[in-house]
Amino acid sequence: MSINLLSVKMQNMKISFIGAGSIGFTQTLVRDLLKVPEFQDITLSFHDISEKNLDLVSRLIQKDIEQNKLPAKIEQSTDRKKSLDGAKYIINCTRIGGLEAFEHDINIPLQYGVDQCVGDTICAGGILYGQRNIPQTLNFCEDIKSYSHKDALFLNYSNPMAMNTWAAISEAKVNTVGLCHGVQGGAKLISKALGSENDTDLEYMCSGINHMTWYIELKYKGKNVTKDELVEALENHPEISKQEKVRIDILKRFGLFSTESNGHLSEYLPWYRKRVEEIPKWIDLSNWIHGETGGYLRVTSEKRNWFVEDFSKFLNESGIDLSTHKRSTEHGSYIIEAIETNRPYRGHFNVVNNGTIINLPDDCVIESTGMVDKDGIKMIKGIELPMACASLCRTSIDVQRMAVKAAIEGDINLLKLAVLQDPLVSAVCSPDEVWAMVDEMLVAQSKWLPQYQNEMDQALERIKKSTVKKKNFKGAARMKTRSPEELKNDKESSLLVEAQAFEFDK
Repeated sequence: MSINLLSVKMQNMKISFIGAGSIGFTQTLVRDLLKVPEFQDITLSFHDISEKNLDLVSRLIQKDIEQNKLPAKIEQSTDRKKSLDGAKYIINCTRIGGLEAFEHDINIPLQYGVDQCVGDTICAGGILYGQRNIPQTLNFCEDIKSYSHKDALFLNYSNPMAMNTWAAISEAKVNTVGLCHGVQGGAKLISKALGSENDTDLEYMCSGINHMTWYIELKYKGKNVTKDELVEALENHPEISKQEKVRIDILKRFGLFSTESNGHLSEYLPWYRKRVEEIPKWIDLSNWIHGETGGYLRVTSEKRNWFVEDFSKFLNESGIDLSTHKRSTEHGSYIIEAIETNRPYRGHFNVVNNGTIINLPDDCVIESTGMVDKDGIKMIKGIELPMACASLCRTSIDVQRMAVKAAIEGDINLLKLAVLQDPLVSAVCSPDEVWAMVDEMLVAQSKWLPQYQNEMDQALERIKKSTVKKKNFKGAARMKTRSPEELKNDKESSLLVEAQAFEFDK
């Protein structure tokens, strides 16, 4: 009798999800994994601090497993060490502080004139988000080193992507890759502009930093796409021309198209959201991702509320036929498949630079093209970005570097300097306003910021004595958060999909 050694090898493979209560995202990744024949008998270990969310996600995924008669097993635990014990792959989907902290990331900066669409990468919200996430990321890494498989790979999906990945690799010394879907989303948009819904018609290579990666090579149906051809295609498209004004403007001025959405990109730069009266010129409200004030906060709040109200509906819709289910474009399952089966995979990964992009600092975290096989991830080296694009990246990198160090050391002055030098904040706020805003954000988020506890009393005193005048500013394009009832007949509810699927319930 012949024995499939590869199948035997997979039988004991354990994959742990930290923050598994990000229900929609966890289910997407698990379905991707279960599409791989060799992975159908793996152990899936779900960890979250919310027992309720663990129960919900386990019930959804167990139904998928049972309907497809798979031998895969589910473990669930609020004990992180137990979940990590023996895991070969660890997938991080956490958002420390959940929606409560996220509201502070958006609403407090608005009082100082900083209008963010997402606030999860840099800008005031993203930097404070990093202060919450980085200490916990380092705690995860210490447990990975203590309890997980000796060759464990940490797959970080949690934002701020570059900061979390930078800390995990450089400070914790854990084998880590950061993963995002911005590159794939941008490629789909380019294909649409060029007249195709088929992603295989487009060949591309991207390089830069997370949420500011650049399409440095583009081929459509085998032919190179020039800057002028891409501008023409984008501007002639009836929807894209209205929705992607920032990206089109950057393409015209800098020569390359950016992977990130209009709303995201607008808040990483100092030009498009600094004047209230000009913000509407650059955004579009047909969908939050095109620049709505606090759009991501609104949509994730609505999605969570809707999910809680209609869990039975989601459970009924679970248990899909995986044989006909289309695998998502998320990198995670493909990386694990490539390492375990030696089937090569090409993707775009967040790793320490180390010569991948020659005109960015070697120690920063970049997002660029790489290959994966049984020997791990190998990046394509020696890429040189256009000077102006590299300069935009370096501005964000310097902010990230300071923010990571501040988060690790609890250095409030360095934190304030990082926020002060953020491109959008520096275009809007004075130094005194930045100092007051950071104090207020620290105090509001104190329960998630253990490294700053010694600073809280002084911050409170400064807030009481502050002469900085806050603005009665609700945002240039704020929309109402709708109830589950209001969503039922709203077509946008159908847009709360895979690409933005974090639930932020932790």
